[in-house]
Parts: sequence; C-alpha cells; structure tokens
Amino acid sequence: MKKVAGSLRLELAQYRELAAFSQFGSDLDQSTQRTLRRGERLVEILKQGQYEPVHVGLQVASIFAVTKGFADKKEISQLGAWEKGLHEHLRAKYGAVLEKLEKRAKLEDVQADLTKAIEEFDKGFK
Repeated sequence: MKKVAGSLRLELAQYRELAAFSQFGSDLDQSTQRTLRRGERLVEILKQGQYEPVHVGLQVASIFAVTKGFADKKEISQLGAWEKGLHEHLRAKYGAVLEKLEKRAKLEDVQADLTKAIEEFDKGFK
C-alpha cells in the first residue's frame, strides 16, 4: 500500500494544483489534460460507499490500475462498474495475488501478475 499510495499522493497533489489553475485558462496542453483526467479518476476510485469497506488488497489493485493508466480511457460514469467488475475478476481468478497483497507483499513481487489480471479484465470489460 505504501508503494502505491506514494505515487497516489503526488498525483492527487498535481491534480488539485492543475484543477485550480485550469479554472483560469481554457487552453491546456495534452499533458495537463491527461493529468486532470487521471486525477478525476483517482478521486472517483477512492470513493467508498458508507458501511462498505473495501479490503486492502482490492484497494491496492484499484489504485494501481488507475495510477498505471488502465482507467484513462474509461468515462467517470463507468468507473464504479469497472472497479466492481475488476474486484470480482480478481476474487474469481487471482485470489493468490489478492492474498499476497493482503499479507503486505512487496509490489515488485506481484506487479506482473496484477498487471496481467487487469489487462485480462480490461479486454473483456464493456
């Protein structure tokens, strides 16, 4: 979680700064637009329903997916369904990866499997 959350803090800080700045200008370069879109997705993916806690392994997987750009092409309105589907896919086919994340495995140890799982899910998501 620390490894994933470290980049999360930085990206959210950049997003907030650019969001405030972008209110005053309409012409934004592609890099700025990309940072704003990813920040919107990060904020959306961090939302949890009341009395619906999410397991740490699933949180790490969701944050990892968004920070690595897997959700960049998804609409904000789709993210809830996308995240729910991703969680179901991970539980059904990649329980071992989730278990490693729950036991605080190093990100480097599960990154390849997690990336594979997300890519596999993303191909079938409609």
